[in-house]
Order: sequence, then structure tokens, then C-alpha cells
Amino acid sequence: MWNRRDFLRLGGAVGTAALVAKRFNTIEHVAAASAAVADRTPEDVAQDEFYWREIQEAFTLDRTLTNLNNGNSCPSPRVVHEAVKRYMDMANMLPVQYNNMIGRNVGTVRRRLAAEFGCDASELALTRNASESLQIAQNGLDLKPGDEVLTTEQDYPRMLTTWDQRVRRDRIKVTRIQFPVPTTQDDLYQRFERAITPQTRVLHFCHITNLTGQLFPVQRLSRLARSSGMLTIVDGAHALAHFPFKLRDLECDYYGVSLHKWLLAPLGNGLLYVRKENIAKTWPLQAVPDRQANDITKFEAIGTHPEALRAAVAEALAFHQAIGAERKAARLRYLTLRWANQVKSHPKIKLLSNLEPGQTWGVAMVSIDGIDPRALSQHMMDRYRIVVNAVVGGDPPAQVFDYSGLRVTPNVYTTLEEVDTFAQAMLDVAKNGLPAPTTGRGGRSGIGN
Repeated sequence: MWNRRDFLRLGGAVGTAALVAKRFNTIEHVAAASAAVADRTPEDVAQDEFYWREIQEAFTLDRTLTNLNNGNSCPSPRVVHEAVKRYMDMANMLPVQYNNMIGRNVGTVRRRLAAEFGCDASELALTRNASESLQIAQNGLDLKPGDEVLTTEQDYPRMLTTWDQRVRRDRIKVTRIQFPVPTTQDDLYQRFERAITPQTRVLHFCHITNLTGQLFPVQRLSRLARSSGMLTIVDGAHALAHFPFKLRDLECDYYGVSLHKWLLAPLGNGLLYVRKENIAKTWPLQAVPDRQANDITKFEAIGTHPEALRAAVAEALAFHQAIGAERKAARLRYLTLRWANQVKSHPKIKLLSNLEPGQTWGVAMVSIDGIDPRALSQHMMDRYRIVVNAVVGGDPPAQVFDYSGLRVTPNVYTTLEEVDTFAQAMLDVAKNGLPAPTTGRGGRSGIGN
């Protein structure tokens, strides 16, 4: 078993770094590190830098940059990345044989994901991202002119665009609910309840938003919808594998996820949960034979694609389980509170996320009065080589509430020095403002969000 004594013993050996990297190439060594702290609370382990240093060794990273934009996509651990390469090499030898063979084995991934996240495997489809998952539900429902969809102004832009297309194509009605940030789950519930009309057919909302990490009362809204014969579509892109819950407990009808976010799976992986009684009445994005009408895999019909990416999800799930969902969530919250607590008392700095227990983990938003978040994000890159996402709220008059700022999203490999540097950089700008733009070497460098 991997323990502190073993680690310290390696410290005097020749080639320590190589040995450590080799040992942490396997899920077993991550699991062993977790077993050594199994008798401690997640909150206690969240502050154990020795333990998290061991987890950090599982990644190959560029430490000249600080990645605080994990909400976009996350680097995979070495064991996951190497699995992709291994499956790709296998498929490339004879694609018609081996790619298909890998694909037949991917059913194991579906079963294990369903078992971990709390649903039946017959209700879970493997997709390429949350957008595809949610668009299957959005475009797959039979809606007629005049039918209403309730969503929010702070939903993901691609999903709002999808509903806008259905407005143009099918003449449905879409109502976007406004809400302040941070707010309470009671407030969100009441805003949806008040907005429902006799024409409302669908409630579409985030589990937590991609902007401020605002948590929604998913189960309560799902029960509200079902009591009136409405359907619920939930955007879980930032929730699954971020903090613990079970899909069946949410009681929603559809739930879409990007697995390349908090599960640390390879880019191009997602899942769609469809409540069993809704499978047959939901059209897939691509046509399938009628005999597949009640088969969850009809939503996976996208033609030829690299099965290696899906197969490697098994390693990402094993890595997630080796750390433990509770420990992972506690660490993400600890990192968020570490930087937030350093800046929250400054009069010019505004936190747009609810920092109460059970409300925020690894996604939070912060702004500085009078500072454009885009310029602030660029300053973080130029001066500190910190990659962080700038969010600008909707254009007036649609924008009723302000939700502009920096979205800060650390991950399990993030160090305390990195979040402390970010906090001190924020305090410096709040005190002294942004420096004048510079040009030339070391000047502006655009990092996409």
C-alpha cells in the first residue's frame, strides 16, 4: 500500500521524479493513497496537502500556466490519456475490426456510469458532450405552435440558441426567467412556479449554472412539472462528478452532461439520462429503425466515430472512484473558499456565488467594481499566466441582473500557491486598478474560453 513512509523513502532515491510519475500511472496507487486517509472526514482530507500532492502526480501538466478554467474542459489523468492512445493504436491496426470490437465493449462503460451515478443502464446514452445530450431532448420532443418552454436567461447559450431555432421552425414560445446571483433555491422555485401558464409544456434549467455555479432545486422543480403534466430537461454539464448526488433522486425527465469536465474523461464525451417512460416518445438526432424506438442506444446513433474516446471513460470513472466523490467535492470547495475568503472583504470585490455549505464547490464568480472582466482576464494571463474565464452578462434590455465577472474553476490538481496567487492578483487590481496595456514580447496573448 502506498503511504507516507513509502513516499518519503523514495525521496532519497536516484530518479525520484521518474519513480513517482511511474507509480502514479495506475489507478491502484491513487486508490491506495485514498485508503490511507479513509478514516478521516472529507473536509479534513481536503486540507491535507500531502494527499493532494499525490493526486496531482497523476497528471501531466504545464505548470508555467495556472488553469482556473476547468469549467470549460479538464485535462485527463495520465492513465486516461494513455488509455485513449492505447485504444487508438488498437483501432488503427484494422479499424473495421478493432474499432467495432471496442465499440461492442463500451456497454461496460454505460453500466458502470449508471451504477455510479444512480440510474438504470437502460436509461443512459453515451454522447459527445452536454450540448448534444440536451439537443436530443430539445429537438426530440413533439411540440406544437403555441406550446411554451420555460428556461432562464442564464442558461447555456447553445441551449438557448436551440430553443430559438424551434421558435423559428415550429412557432413554439420560449420564456426566459431572470434571477439575481447569488440567490436561493426557494427564490428560483417561486420564479418558475409564477411563470407557468396553461401553455407550458417544458421546464428547462441548469443543475448548477455554467456562470456562477448557482444551484437549482432540481427535485422540487421536477415534481412541480410532473404534477402538471410537464417535462423537465436539466443541464448537468457542471454537476455530475463535481459533487455527490444520484440521478434517480432528481426525478427529472432528461439530464445532459459533458464528461470531459468534472469526470476528467477525454474530450468528446458526454451522457444523456432519459427517464424510461420518455425514451420511446423522444426522437433521436439521427434516424434509426422503428424497432429501436424504446432503446436508449438510439440516441448514440451518430455513424462511424472513434470508440477509443468512449472506452477510455472507464479509466476516468475509476480515477474518480479512487479519489472518492465526497473527498473530491470537499477539496474543490476548500480551494474555492481559500481564494474567496481572501478577497470577499474588499469593498470593490463582489462575489456572485453562494458560498454557504451545500451550495458551491468548484465553480464561483467574482468581479471588481469598475473593471471589465475581459480586461481583467487578459491581465491575469499577461501578468500571472493564469487562465480564467471572463463572463459578460446579456445585452440590455434583456439583462435585468448583473452576472458579469471572472468564473473561477480550480480542480483536484490545483495547488494552494496557484489559488493564493489569483487572490493576491485580485486584491492588487482592486487596490491599484489595471496597468496600461503593453505590446511586444510578453504582451497580450489570447486564451480562448
